[in-house]
Amino acid sequence: MAGKVKMDLVHQNAIHVETIRKEQRHQKLHTEFSINPHRKLHFLTDKPMSRKTTEVIAENSDFIKAFHKARQEPTKKYAMPQTESHEIGWVSTPLIPSTRIDKRYNFFRFSTDITRHKESALRSSN
Repeated sequence: MAGKVKMDLVHQNAIHVETIRKEQRHQKLHTEFSINPHRKLHFLTDKPMSRKTTEVIAENSDFIKAFHKARQEPTKKYAMPQTESHEIGWVSTPLIPSTRIDKRYNFFRFSTDITRHKESALRSSN
């Protein structure tokens, strides 16, 4: 116990002042606000029975443009796919216009002799 020195109020205050100076040296003040486009914004509404009028906020066109750009689908945001996941389905327009007459792409339901026979056999068994 002889090695420990009892700290008085002056020494404690000096340590406290030194700690605050170190914190202030490394502290950065961030004054610009920007939207993170990868996070969803949540709005808090007033209480339903509140009589307080809602405050009117002036529109910020840069904020609104950034918000709408963040909510767009990737094909409208970027000219080319940014990831490999984007490459699947990036070009979603059909290569050949489809028509109902084209039998290569439309498989309508129709009856043959075999299917009619099976249907009549199923009806008669019930």
